Amino acid sequence: MSWQDLVITIPDYPKAGIQFKDITPLLADGQGFSAAIEEMAQFCLQDGIRPDVLACPEARGFIFASALAQRLGIGFIPLRKPGKLPRPVAQAVYDLEYGQDILEVHRDDVKAGMRILMVDDVLATGGTMSACIQLLQSLQAEVVGAAFLLEIEALAGRQKLPDIPVLSLIKN
Repeated sequence: MSWQDLVITIPDYPKAGIQFKDITPLLADGQGFSAAIEEMAQFCLQDGIRPDVLACPEARGFIFASALAQRLGIGFIPLRKPGKLPRPVAQAVYDLEYGQDILEVHRDDVKAGMRILMVDDVLATGGTMSACIQLLQSLQAEVVGAAFLLEIEALAGRQKLPDIPVLSLIKN
């Protein structure tokens, strides 16, 4: 059994027609989780990518970004929901299917020219990740790529990330 088999499909959750991908069995398996992080690390270590730091929107992606940052020996910048960060922030407002959402980052955590790789658990529509990239670029950072555990290809989120290398360990 490969580590990818540890991601379980739960039909009709949270509602009929949804094929929910449960990552908790992967997280609970030390060897499987380590293997997934190692594959992400190898992507990050490629020439042309090699980030100075990782960044990730909250919340589940924090699990992968933290482990990957530790493996690479680099830092991790969280992009949070409004009101969670105590120092001056920059923010991105972005559209959801039914409304808008906001992400914030501490302004002084992002330096001009900093090479940042985005990390998250799932690439779906790409809206959140696109907003994250625009936010970091507005602070003069260079987004050098994005790594995801899982990509839902039918939602075409990769199309919103056309200018950077993208790794998806599991495509669905």
